[in-house]
Amino acid sequence: MSERMSASRAKARAGEDRIMLDDDATLHAMGYPRKLTRRFQAFDNFAISFTIINILSGIFSSFGFGMGAGGPRILVFGWIGVSVMVLLIGASMAEVASAYPTSGALYFSAGKLAKRHKGAWSWFTGWLNFVGQIGGTAATGYAAATFIQAFVHLQWPSYQPTTHQTVLITALIIVVQGLANTYTVQLVAVLNRISVWWLLIGLVVIVGALIVMPDHHQPVSFVTHFENNTGFTSGLYGGMLGLLVTSWTFTGFDGSFHMSEETVRATVNAPKGITRAIGYSAITGLILMLALVYSIGDYAKVASSDAPPVQILIDGLGLGAAKVMLLIVIGAMLFCGLANLTSNTRQIFAFSRDGAMPGSRWWHSVSTRTRTPVKAVWLAVVCSLALVVPGWWSHTAFTAIVSVNVVGLFLAYAVPIFLRLRLGDAFQPGPWHLGRWGRPVGWLAVIWILLSSVLFMLPQASPITVDSFNYAPIALAVVLLVATVWWFATARRRFQGPVSYGRPDEVAAMDLV
Repeated sequence: MSERMSASRAKARAGEDRIMLDDDATLHAMGYPRKLTRRFQAFDNFAISFTIINILSGIFSSFGFGMGAGGPRILVFGWIGVSVMVLLIGASMAEVASAYPTSGALYFSAGKLAKRHKGAWSWFTGWLNFVGQIGGTAATGYAAATFIQAFVHLQWPSYQPTTHQTVLITALIIVVQGLANTYTVQLVAVLNRISVWWLLIGLVVIVGALIVMPDHHQPVSFVTHFENNTGFTSGLYGGMLGLLVTSWTFTGFDGSFHMSEETVRATVNAPKGITRAIGYSAITGLILMLALVYSIGDYAKVASSDAPPVQILIDGLGLGAAKVMLLIVIGAMLFCGLANLTSNTRQIFAFSRDGAMPGSRWWHSVSTRTRTPVKAVWLAVVCSLALVVPGWWSHTAFTAIVSVNVVGLFLAYAVPIFLRLRLGDAFQPGPWHLGRWGRPVGWLAVIWILLSSVLFMLPQASPITVDSFNYAPIALAVVLLVATVWWFATARRRFQGPVSYGRPDEVAAMDLV
């Protein structure tokens, strides 16, 4: 019996080794040695994107905007419609991820899929992705700091939050998340597993409480109620702005793509991680959205409060229970920021490996002790803190800087998908692919990204003032201007896109053992 068990274990280990060799062979064929440890299983890869999307964080942060931009009709039906479009984007990205499972993800695949000007396509995709992820880390930390102070105010009413306190708490959160990412990949994987269950159990607790505890729920027909408090007279325009609630939530699912070099059977598990994260987030997010919408009491009172979802919890559950629910949301936001920083770090690591960042030789180095790109972690931390600093003087200035988060990310998503479509039948798919549906799904994804990006850059409130002005177009223009000047000044002569470190057998000899 013991001999049979030993043989079984040996066979299992051999199977694992074969999987590892397949992953490494894929990486070597793309010209890279293995520097990172493959400890992410399928669930871990899914967990990082599911955590970054983070329905609790996204919906609680943007629900108030949706109440004024379309109301329940757009919050619910807009969620369904936009979720479907985002799933199309994710499926198209997953197809690319299966073909090019690297930490470089979007910028790497853009460089490989482009017919001409590979370096330029790769360069601009990489910088849009970098800025978008840095903005996401900063924005998530800032949202967590805001909700932490909301909780403190509920607990101790004499406490009055200030912008200075918010910035300091945000900085502390990002530094702690940097420390967590400094240590082993295994620690990050464990925290991401915990985050999935935190989100799911938290969702059940919050939704269950909103179903059982309030004395009053809105009638079924309330889901068709429409509100336009944007200040614009056009209800259509106000409703279209409300679609941004869902788009704001569904960002960061490229995290599964960036973790490819640390994922077992990456050609299959990374694309599955992307699509599953979006699909499960769409379903669970709809449940949470319905629970919040039907628990709204006095619509005008809730809509005019500082944090409408928190007001819904207080009105329906009472102050004590609302505090518990708020702690669940805060925890979800902290997990979201941690996963966002992890994904950001891997993009920096890969972008530097190809020489596309100042001081590249520093940022793509890997600690031999922890097997993580520690220096890239702290570059991501410092850059995120730099985006938070303007919030010390003006919340509007901070919003202007991080507003490029969503636009930058989605445009970075669009580039490799578009290039894959333009390549036509010459595209060599990986094991996970859409078959004959690849092209129609891809075109729908690109069209939706362009339309939603326009929405993100339009005015979102009237009258338009210094505080209500949408600074996303300016922030995006500054990013593109800097990237363009830099490209033509020096980068085009030294960066030709993803580099190859040699033949498969040569790079295999460079693997970090």
